[in-house]
Amino acid sequence: MRARVAASLFATGIATSIATGIATGLAIVMPEPVRAQTREVLRVTAIPAGSPAELARRFAPLGRYLERELDMKVEWVPTVDYEAVVDGVAHRKIDLALLGGFTFVLANARTGGKIVPLVQRDGDANYRSVFITQPHSGIRRLEQLRGRTFIFGPVSSTSGHLMPRASLLAAKIDPERDLRQVSYSGGHDATAAAVISGKVDAGVLHLYAWERLIEDRKVDAKSVRIFFTTPPFYDTNWSVHAAMPAETRDAIRTAFLKLDASRPEDKDILDLQRATKFVTTRVENYNGIKAAAESAGLLK
Repeated sequence: MRARVAASLFATGIATSIATGIATGLAIVMPEPVRAQTREVLRVTAIPAGSPAELARRFAPLGRYLERELDMKVEWVPTVDYEAVVDGVAHRKIDLALLGGFTFVLANARTGGKIVPLVQRDGDANYRSVFITQPHSGIRRLEQLRGRTFIFGPVSSTSGHLMPRASLLAAKIDPERDLRQVSYSGGHDATAAAVISGKVDAGVLHLYAWERLIEDRKVDAKSVRIFFTTPPFYDTNWSVHAAMPAETRDAIRTAFLKLDASRPEDKDILDLQRATKFVTTRVENYNGIKAAAESAGLLK
């Protein structure tokens, strides 16, 4: 009996639904939860200038802010190396990426100039790299690196490889010919560790990374000495592919520019990004890096 009643009610429900659909022109209204799940997703990543966990921690508040400002779901995509970031942006597997100056140049070359730099931190126009060594190594200037062991940062790093290499070439030092051994680290922290431990005679990393290691007391300033600092250059920026709709690009740029250090919540975001504010940037800012890469034979 109960089964017949249930079947009758089920059939009645179907009939009612069909009648309602016909009465409304068979219009189907998506429930609110389903609409929320179909929101556009902004996939974001950054060059691996620190551990994956640290990068994710620093991005989290910025990601939540962008979700509110853009009314989009923001998804953080961890990457293992610089090349993965370049490939992700070039092939549109990543929508928004924090690129180094050199990785921006590489991505732009790979796509025929279709990578658009939106914003950079206020300090990104004044990046410098520092060459470090142990206090008693006897190394006081670049020329004294001849015959020594040396470590760069990642191959695609602007501050850990490209611009330091340009400084060495300017000092008439060809790393592969004049140094006893050249190696590459996975990041700036690893470069400092190799020098401190005595695995190499000297190495190079960007100034901000060096200052952070000192501030966090991960490095004793007495155990390592800076013996050369490069001239300033442009470095990191947040970039997108030109295929992204202009209105979305503009909204992302505006969201970054709106961050104001006078507001506590914004200041927390800016502090984690090691910035006091974001400013607009342009392709021409990276012409010097492009020239350095071509001169060093690193950009075909």
